[in-house]
Amino acid sequence: MGFWVSFDRIQLSQEILVAAIGEDWPQEQVDAAVELLANSDGKFPAGVRKLPSELVKAVQRERLVVAMLMAAAELGYRETNVQDVIDRAGVSRPTFYEHFANKEDCFLAAFDTSAARLRNKVDAAAERGGDSWRDRLRYSLEALIQFAVAEPQTARTLIVEARAASSDAVMRRVQLLEYFAECLDEDARQRLPEGEYSSVTAAGVIGGVEALLYSRLCKEDVDNLEELLPSLMYFAVLPYEGHEVASEELALD
Repeated sequence: MGFWVSFDRIQLSQEILVAAIGEDWPQEQVDAAVELLANSDGKFPAGVRKLPSELVKAVQRERLVVAMLMAAAELGYRETNVQDVIDRAGVSRPTFYEHFANKEDCFLAAFDTSAARLRNKVDAAAERGGDSWRDRLRYSLEALIQFAVAEPQTARTLIVEARAASSDAVMRRVQLLEYFAECLDEDARQRLPEGEYSSVTAAGVIGGVEALLYSRLCKEDVDNLEELLPSLMYFAVLPYEGHEVASEELALD
């Protein structure tokens, strides 16, 4: 005797949708797509559509990407299959294969788009700090934490599930960490007093932050992540400016 498994279909936010499909589409068409999805259980209704077919395809692709993030976070990458993704996306199997060759192809696309959004958020946050090294670092860590709190399924896919996926996914994960380490190293060399700075230091800091997030995401414990910012700042500042300066960050708690 069969039984039904209950799950929630995805709902695309306008921010995620615009980030995915780019700025080539007129705003009124993007607004119409968002409204149409919101009024039809998160999927395009059947029948005649007034939206361009290419826009519909772009939105459907993003639905599959977000559905993969949800499925991988809920079930784990290894246990996730194509049916789990299309169920959550609310699309047909042929639609899935119009966009992706297989589960791994979809997962890599989900990783790439999510990693790009995270990089953009952290980079924009760093710019708010101007020429102050510690302000740039603080805003960057704050943006990272806020991303994990706001999108725990996406963060889990990037940090946890990518480890269990293919060798290509593992390499993408490594490259994401290397990107942040390179940014930290470059900022230190440009904005701190002249000294001997090692790229290994930056890699160690990023690795420590990632290890903490990995542990919290594995336990689905993200509610109080913001409280860790002073401690993370102390950990990151310590190897560059010493205990006395780093302790100033703890005093901001």
